[in-house]
Amino acid sequence: MSANRPFVLTIAGFDPTGGAGVLADVKTFEQHRVCGFAINTGNTIQTETAFYEIQWTDLNFVLRSVDTLLKNYTVKVVKIGIVPSLDYLKEIVFAIKKLSPETKIVWDTVLKSTTEFDFMNIENQSVLIAVLKNIDLITPNYNEISRLSSIKNTPDAIAQDLSKYCAVLLKGGHNPEEIGVDYLYTMKEIFRLAPKNTKCYEKHGSGCVLSSSITANIALGQDLKTACANAKNYIESYFNSNPTLIGYHYV
Repeated sequence: MSANRPFVLTIAGFDPTGGAGVLADVKTFEQHRVCGFAINTGNTIQTETAFYEIQWTDLNFVLRSVDTLLKNYTVKVVKIGIVPSLDYLKEIVFAIKKLSPETKIVWDTVLKSTTEFDFMNIENQSVLIAVLKNIDLITPNYNEISRLSSIKNTPDAIAQDLSKYCAVLLKGGHNPEEIGVDYLYTMKEIFRLAPKNTKCYEKHGSGCVLSSSITANIALGQDLKTACANAKNYIESYFNSNPTLIGYHYV
């Protein structure tokens, strides 16, 4: 048992390069000095530049893993990454809330890989809304957020609409007007999070690292705005850790 570190859990895919998925998440958790657990939703064959194949984990196996961990540990925050379907996600989210209502949930809305491999489609808007009502934060980028709405609109308008259900961190890496500027939408306010350094090296799996950093910060007692701002600082250091697509994590 951890005497002084809060428990956090990532439920996401396995990337053998360690740049994304549960390996990247646990690396990030360790640097933030939280105790990180992981449940694998799918094994992938990929490199930092190409995605070849995924073998999804049976949902019942994942749910039994969730049941085991949440019954034995007080998990402060769960981060969810790639899943094969909205129903799969719903079952996980509802199981977490049934077992541990106080546990917060961050969903990194990975709908497609940077190499254009589709992980999940949003087939049913009502199911999506039911899921979002049980989540604390989602972290879509400008390309992903349009796929979370059945109505064509601007990314900021969609984010503001979805914030009726949960907080939305609209990541600015693909923001055509303000590169690198993130916007945090809550039910009451909108916060602009500007980068400290707009010149950086692209990284494979950066969204995983950002969302797991936010997860750790929330578990450490930071409010949502502070958790997102500090995670942004962490990811900028990660971007500039080296010029390759696989970054280094630092304390």
